[in-house]
Amino acid sequence: MFLSVFDIFKIGIGPSSSHTMGPMSAAARFLDQLRTGLREPGAGEVAQVSCSLHGSLAFTGKGHATDRAVILGLLGFRPDTIDPDDAEAAEARLRETKVIRPGGLPELRFDPDSDLAFDFGPPLPGHANGMILRARDAHGTLYMEETYYSVGGGFVMTAAELEHHKQGGAEALHAEKAAQGYPYPFGSAAEMLRMGQIAGKSIALMKWENEATHGGQAKVRDRLDGIWAAMDDCIDRGLRLDGELPGGLKVRRRAKAIHEQLLAERGQNIAQPHTVNDWLSVYAMAVNEENAAGGKVVTSPTNGAAGVVPAVLRYYRDHCIGATEDGRRTFLMTAAAIGGLIKHNASISGAEVGCQGEVGSASAMAAAGLCAALGGSNEQIENAAEIALEHHLGMTCDPVGGLVQVPCIERNGLGAIKAVSAASLALRGDGQHFMPLDNCIEAMRQTGMDMSDNYKETSRGGLAVNIPEC
Repeated sequence: MFLSVFDIFKIGIGPSSSHTMGPMSAAARFLDQLRTGLREPGAGEVAQVSCSLHGSLAFTGKGHATDRAVILGLLGFRPDTIDPDDAEAAEARLRETKVIRPGGLPELRFDPDSDLAFDFGPPLPGHANGMILRARDAHGTLYMEETYYSVGGGFVMTAAELEHHKQGGAEALHAEKAAQGYPYPFGSAAEMLRMGQIAGKSIALMKWENEATHGGQAKVRDRLDGIWAAMDDCIDRGLRLDGELPGGLKVRRRAKAIHEQLLAERGQNIAQPHTVNDWLSVYAMAVNEENAAGGKVVTSPTNGAAGVVPAVLRYYRDHCIGATEDGRRTFLMTAAAIGGLIKHNASISGAEVGCQGEVGSASAMAAAGLCAALGGSNEQIENAAEIALEHHLGMTCDPVGGLVQVPCIERNGLGAIKAVSAASLALRGDGQHFMPLDNCIEAMRQTGMDMSDNYKETSRGGLAVNIPEC
């Protein structure tokens, strides 16, 4: 199995990879399908588009700005290149004119107030995050329809692609990637460890060789450094800004004030030993406050869990003895390998398996990355990932008001703390342990399947329905 580090770590915008980035990409992709369809012989004229949101995309879509994401996608914006000022101006024009003018297509009618629907009925059969895009001709006759599923981390599949994946497409993809020349296409942690033993190579090095197969080492290194730069910049922005987060909950940013307190305590010999946990938390909270505000973040592996990996990596760089640039790259490569295994064999979607698939996965990735950067063996790295994931099993996704704020911001801080603890425990051992990572990933998948939908990013249970009356 080969899932690129740049599939796991994608630069985009908040507040959600599955509810913002995915729908935006799906809408843009639908326009591409329309362009292809119009080139077919005998193709008619398309005049109007519409969209319906289903399942979790409907229940928490307003809080996650899913409606705006679809609008911007139909206006031609994409998560990795969007300019907020241009997007705001284009959206304002659309709401006034009720038409979009995509390149390579005729002018299309699209009224966000009537052509974008939230369907609060049962979810679509393929996944909890479903949406249907439709195009009609001037007489209202259906011209094209496509169902998309936003499956977590910004990944989008059509209904046919998802069915192919479920019916054995994953195994076919495994064979295809191996045939394309990827030297280490491991599909499980057991395969990963076995390949490492046979080749005498670390997880990070195997991942590097996979990535460089079609891109070259220098290009991969430059892109990887760009990912870290985006993460680091996001932390810095979050530490600079204060004020109230959007959405109506009146949640205030706290990272800036906490950071200032921590800086003031330096050199005064008054900080408690556990203050290091506050540093981890403030780095993570800075990212997730930026995410909640709709800022530029990196899926790690999702937006809702985007603070864990950057926080632990910043902790490695600024607080760990002997940190190096090579160690930072080793961290990211190793973390991506673990994230790929979890996505391949279970899910990173809060709407599908709860927050264990988001913050739990992120914590496992960060634990593995830190363990690797600190010189851990492949077996210790696998152990670190398992410890972190195991102790997030059963974690629900219950965002208050459908917003990625409560409990999500603090939850990332605790996920980072668990990741460091897991890496440290693993490094104290020899890599031998009772529960293999593969079994833990499967337990997470099964737990998610058994979990009530009320606790899977629908805001119908847990903290989301136990809020103070104002």
